[in-house]
Amino acid sequence: MTARPANAHQARLLRLLRDGGPNSRAQLGDQVELSRSKLAVEVDRLLETGLVVADGLAASRGGRRSHNIRLAPELRFLGVDIGATSIDVAVTNAELEVLGHLNHPMDVREGPVAVFEQVLSLAAKLRASGLAEGFDGAGIGVPGPVRFPEGVPVAPPIMPGWDGFPVREALSQELGCPVMVDNDVNLMAMGEQHAGVARSVGDYLCVKIGTGIGCGIVVGGEVYRGTTGSAGDIGHIRVDPDGRACACGNKGCLEAHFSGAALARDAEDAAREGRSPELAARLEAAGRLTAADVAAAAAAGDAAALDLIREGGNRLGQVIASLVSFFNPGLVVIGGGVTGLGHNLLASVRTQVYKQSLPLATGNLPIVLGELGPTAGVIGAARLISDHLFSPV
Repeated sequence: MTARPANAHQARLLRLLRDGGPNSRAQLGDQVELSRSKLAVEVDRLLETGLVVADGLAASRGGRRSHNIRLAPELRFLGVDIGATSIDVAVTNAELEVLGHLNHPMDVREGPVAVFEQVLSLAAKLRASGLAEGFDGAGIGVPGPVRFPEGVPVAPPIMPGWDGFPVREALSQELGCPVMVDNDVNLMAMGEQHAGVARSVGDYLCVKIGTGIGCGIVVGGEVYRGTTGSAGDIGHIRVDPDGRACACGNKGCLEAHFSGAALARDAEDAAREGRSPELAARLEAAGRLTAADVAAAAAAGDAAALDLIREGGNRLGQVIASLVSFFNPGLVVIGGGVTGLGHNLLASVRTQVYKQSLPLATGNLPIVLGELGPTAGVIGAARLISDHLFSPV
């Protein structure tokens, strides 16, 4: 993809077609503040670039029927969601529909070279399957703070060896296309906004609970990253002054007390101390426990597992209650690997938020699980790069 929109009007039209699918000139004109003649000029210029194509006759609105317009069907975006313990890679079309999706276990602590070798291998498999001849752009999410303009991770606590690595530059050279990089929770928020539970909400919080904890902040439909890109790093808010040591070097962080890693550690302690026969049996069978084991034990009625979820949900809920009081969002979405804990977790979070925040902030506040699961990040990554490419040069 070499063409880019020439002005803000063309960029607006491209994003409308991305988000709403094929549309007629008349319907597009209803959504943009352009005269009919100016709209015709901009659409014709987009048709000349090849970014959009005619797509059959539109429904009649009286008079001569016009053609529908759609984004070029051959456009392909690569979405990459790098987690602490796995990699998701997907290819989408221009409307961000997932055409193919691969997942591979991978420890992010193996470093950027090993991780990106695997990313490129998965991307090659998607190309070889016939889904894409090449990629017009790629979005990448990483589980740590990112200096957004440069696409560079900065001192990520759970990513040793990644500090300052030129992710955007390195992958752009390897893939031969433009690349954008962001924190993984921001991409989850963008995915849920595009195709998930947050489609009609302008101001919301998206909390991701995995090996770490982060929060995507969406204001007026746009991700808020802060001055340097570290907004939403709620995993390192202190919840216990005398608490556990955290990977960031401080003590008592939320992430140290309730995340996928913390929950697994607490579950193993409960199993070894004889407080949970269910978890003990799972530990003996597998040699280790995960958040999924805690969810399964809780579903079986295991009291220790239920206590772990409630305690963690209470801590998380206390932090979210403070955010709700400060930000007054219209929605709170909870996603990530630990959401397998489901409604037991959600109930604890809701209890704390509704109890601690003012009624004006919580009276009509839904707190829900994300809809998209493992595809939220890759859809958000495709959304990120398409936002970039569907902007004027």
